[in-house]
Amino acid sequence: MITLVFAHAQNAVIGRDGKLPWHLPADLKRFKALTLGKPMVMGRKTFESFPAPLPGRRHIVLTRDAAWSAPGAEVAHTVGEAFALAGKDMSVIGGAEIFRLVEDRADRAEVTVLHRDYEGDAHFVLDADGWQELAREDHPAEGERPAYSFLTLVPRR
Repeated sequence: MITLVFAHAQNAVIGRDGKLPWHLPADLKRFKALTLGKPMVMGRKTFESFPAPLPGRRHIVLTRDAAWSAPGAEVAHTVGEAFALAGKDMSVIGGAEIFRLVEDRADRAEVTVLHRDYEGDAHFVLDADGWQELAREDHPAEGERPAYSFLTLVPRR
């Protein structure tokens, strides 16, 4: 099972300067619940955005840099290598380039949609025609926090 796990603003922003442009505790809690105990496949920039490897998860880093290594990272240089390391049940957590590489192989997507535009330099959103909504949980805005939705999507294949 290949599950994409990510959040995006309504304008498709997923990151700014290697970080999330928002702080949404409920999304962080959901991310942890979805990824704990599973191998996570990610790009080098995503791995480097963490202050340290996240506990309870394997970090499989897809990079073109043959010399790159980091404590806590298992390195892969192709999608096939990354998937072989991960096994049968994995979370793909970004960034945008990695999502584009594996989107057509994914079995599921767990997406948080923030109902606000954000400035950013990384963008990704799934093609609406290729995915169907399996579940949705809407949350209203509170104070400065925007309204957001948790979506579970499956491909229309």
